[in-house]
Amino acid sequence: MIHIKTPEEIEIMRKAGRILAATAKQILELAKPGVKLKYLDTIARNLIEKAGAKPSFLNYQPYGAIKPYPCSICASVNEVIVHGVPREHLLKPGDILKLDFGVNYDGYNADAAWTVPIGEISIEAQKLIDTTREALNRGVAAAKVGNKLGDIGYAISSYVKAQGLHISEGLTGHGIGKELHEEPSVFNEGQKGSGFKIEPGLVIAIEPMVAIGTSEVIQLDDDSYATADGSLSAHFEHTVAITKNGVEILTK
Repeated sequence: MIHIKTPEEIEIMRKAGRILAATAKQILELAKPGVKLKYLDTIARNLIEKAGAKPSFLNYQPYGAIKPYPCSICASVNEVIVHGVPREHLLKPGDILKLDFGVNYDGYNADAAWTVPIGEISIEAQKLIDTTREALNRGVAAAKVGNKLGDIGYAISSYVKAQGLHISEGLTGHGIGKELHEEPSVFNEGQKGSGFKIEPGLVIAIEPMVAIGTSEVIQLDDDSYATADGSLSAHFEHTVAITKNGVEILTK
């Protein structure tokens, strides 16, 4: 069932989004060569809790996962697309790092992700990052009253494919609110004019996940997802609220 949010609910999610954005800003600045992923996770948890919120991901067990997630953020490097576990891995020049944040404030969640270069990266990797970021922008622009969810997927996939890159199969955006993952699924591929009609009060996480070499995805032993051919991947995400005045990015 799709839960349309009240203005009061959106206001709480707006506060969650602000905490998330402030946390992400600091963590993204710390992501440099020689830094351990575990360190980024520790700092993020401290920042979220100091702001009076909770990390949404900690001990969360999403559909398809074998066990609850053990950390506060997801940190996925290179071919790992999403749900990477931030342990002892040391970042090195040339890596591309996906950082995914979830914040629960007063019972409501916000969810967002960014991909950042570590030191100097290849032209190919930079194109991947830029394309995925722009795909998110186009998906958000399509999330307007009167459109349908298929318009979001079409906006994302048509742009990505035109750049010669690949949408990661089976990984989608989602509704969000009291639960981190709610209906509806927000696919990164779609047909214009298909699916649920977008209306005021809908709050969704839009999150294109893109790879250089293949659309095929494999699940690793730690429940993370990676490209089947080992090629680089990127991920950007925002939580957005559809209001009568337009689309509002809650995690900007």
